[in-house]
Amino acid sequence: MSDGERASGTSRLLTGVAWAVLLVGLWLWGSDMADLRGGTSGPATGDVAEVGRPLGVELPPAHEPLAPARPERVDVPALKVRAPVAARGLDAEGAIDPPPFEQPGTVGWYGGGTRPGAPGAALLVGHVDTETEPAVFYDLSALRPGEKVGVSREDGTVAEFTVEDVRVLARDRFDAKKAYGPHEEGRAELRLITCGGTFDRATRTYTANVVVSAYLTGVGGR
Repeated sequence: MSDGERASGTSRLLTGVAWAVLLVGLWLWGSDMADLRGGTSGPATGDVAEVGRPLGVELPPAHEPLAPARPERVDVPALKVRAPVAARGLDAEGAIDPPPFEQPGTVGWYGGGTRPGAPGAALLVGHVDTETEPAVFYDLSALRPGEKVGVSREDGTVAEFTVEDVRVLARDRFDAKKAYGPHEEGRAELRLITCGGTFDRATRTYTANVVVSAYLTGVGGR
């Protein structure tokens, strides 16, 4: 796929067939997050595959969940990402309304769900690119288990998460519970979500979603 082809599709990353699959998947699941009937699409990562957790990677124990507090910034040192977080609601189709394309460096947080650091899975979504440049989650699929994600919160704390799992979920086999549901009951978890796979010319969307799963392993201050 040429750069021009990929750029021409970015304005449709969050519409069309990719939306329909996510909407249906969450509707069929509909248990722990009944009010959230959408997802997001947004890096092209080549072949659809599951990175998962490589053998031999030792991960730290989970930290006790924190009191709820709104997120203000997300830091992903391995990707050199340091981005503001904006609360987002649902659009007219019941999907997470992403940050405007005019704000490619902003990460959206589903404000109707879990707050990062609190029990449950908090959802952070970001664009892969714009028509002219990479966006905040362009390299998301390059994250690996054991790497860190920090979320600065309005109460002055930094919720420190450790990546445990990186998956590229094909659109035609999308598993909403795997993407959005908690991996372990009672833990504070985080999902970073954007587009993956290849660009489909017929639907003008990407064929998959990159879903990074992380869990709370520490807490710091700013």
